[in-house]
Amino acid sequence: MPTKPKTQAIRARILAQTRRHLFAHGYNSLTMSELATELGMSKKTLYRHFSGKDELVRQVILNFGGEVRADADAILRDRRLTFAEKLRGFVEGMLQRLSHLNPHLLRDLQRFAPELHALLAEIRRKNIPYIFGRLLEEGQLSGMVRDDLNPAFAAEFLLQAMQGLLQAASVGHLALQPRQVFENAMNLFFGGLLTPAGRKDYEKLFPR
Repeated sequence: MPTKPKTQAIRARILAQTRRHLFAHGYNSLTMSELATELGMSKKTLYRHFSGKDELVRQVILNFGGEVRADADAILRDRRLTFAEKLRGFVEGMLQRLSHLNPHLLRDLQRFAPELHALLAEIRRKNIPYIFGRLLEEGQLSGMVRDDLNPAFAAEFLLQAMQGLLQAASVGHLALQPRQVFENAMNLFFGGLLTPAGRKDYEKLFPR
């Protein structure tokens, strides 16, 4: 029997390859046979660690959501960073992640795996108010975000916008990559929330 660390390493390798294939080619093209070939292992070994394709994709989605939240927590805890630097750090991290995401993945999940598509929406529902609520509160305390706005309302507003914009139909209609959708949403959202001082710092870090 393999040791626990070895088992964890094998599972991590399988999930990393699943994520690369899924993000590049979408859900429908992912098969256990092809994944086993890409990993250089037998399907029997693959099934020993994961029961099937949907379990793999589910874990990839959960890991993605966990990474986003953990990165946001680390940025928000860093007292050396200004509000604008924290905002930049989070946005740049998201843009890097989304740059690898094929827009067909959203369409595939909605069509062929609605439960997994719903899981993505649920992760956004948890992460966006949590991350942006905290970020906006800090922005208000530092005078970078307008103090006449309710952070909880603003975060919920962003959540509802992103839930709609990241639907396959919206991405297709706009002819934008998910990365571009997120970038445009951030520019529009914070453009209306920042104080003059906040906007000045924001524009320094996000030159047009």
